[in-house]
Amino acid sequence: MADTNDLLRLQLGTGSGVVFTTEAQTSKDWYAIHFVTESVISAITMTHLTGEAALHTTIPAGTILFGNVTAITMTSGVAIGYDS
Repeated sequence: MADTNDLLRLQLGTGSGVVFTTEAQTSKDWYAIHFVTESVISAITMTHLTGEAALHTTIPAGTILFGNVTAITMTSGVAIGYDS
């Protein structure tokens, strides 16, 4: 379990991040994705999660998706993937 400082660091996004658009993102270890603009997810892989197909949809701007994302492809939009 992370200590309080680690949790605060994650909440503030002080780890590294990657801004991406429609290029497939693979071999990632992101704990959160912030969708800056309205975005369309065409594929997503998350560890310890079932039913990812339900996320193949349009995501409103400003949405933050929490979970261990290892791969994502969008057909449109801009997002930031955060890792620790």
